[in-house]
Amino acid sequence: MTSKPQDLAPGEYLSPTEYIDAAHPQVRAFAEDAARGAQTPIDVARTLYVAVRDAIRYTPYADLTDRESYRASSCLAAGRGYCVGKAALLAASARHLGVPARIGLADVRNHLTSVRLRELMDSDVFYYHGFAELYLEDRWVRVTPTFDARLCRRLNVSLLEFDGRHDALFHRYNSAGQQYMEYLRYHGSWQDVPVEMLMAEMRRLYPRMAAAAPVDADFAAEVRSA
Repeated sequence: MTSKPQDLAPGEYLSPTEYIDAAHPQVRAFAEDAARGAQTPIDVARTLYVAVRDAIRYTPYADLTDRESYRASSCLAAGRGYCVGKAALLAASARHLGVPARIGLADVRNHLTSVRLRELMDSDVFYYHGFAELYLEDRWVRVTPTFDARLCRRLNVSLLEFDGRHDALFHRYNSAGQQYMEYLRYHGSWQDVPVEMLMAEMRRLYPRMAAAAPVDADFAAEVRSA
């Protein structure tokens, strides 16, 4: 898979790929169950978004040097994942149900994090944050299913809602008016997760985190006490 952004025809974003493995039996079952009763592509996209957002617990402590951290079916099997894995799962689920989908990457600054994560990253910038792009009503819509409902409650942040027609990225502020996340740079979009590039960049940008043993921690509990 190329490390360069791609801009292909929408139909090119329907087939399964190595990491957006839309043909995986568990991914197919997850998508079909989540979108049962949905009547339109917009309805399908909205129900899939909520399912991935809340059924898969967000953790920033995925092993970013392990290919499985980026694969949709592996994220689903684990029941947790970080932004790219969750975005891959949303894209794979959408593709299975006929909605063209791809991966977008951007750098974001996170002003609300945990002490442990800040020390491991040596930064408040999350480089190559992953989100999904869905082709709906003849246009690409950006949406991030990263933060689940439990984590939002801990952060005192309203759930990020998605209407299927407008971009749904990150809240700029929490309910107390504190700046939460800001987008710094968009890198582009890909047909499949550019895993080789991401693993190399994670080692370069977060050497301490990449070298550390995997952390088995409840990130939602950490941010509440941070």
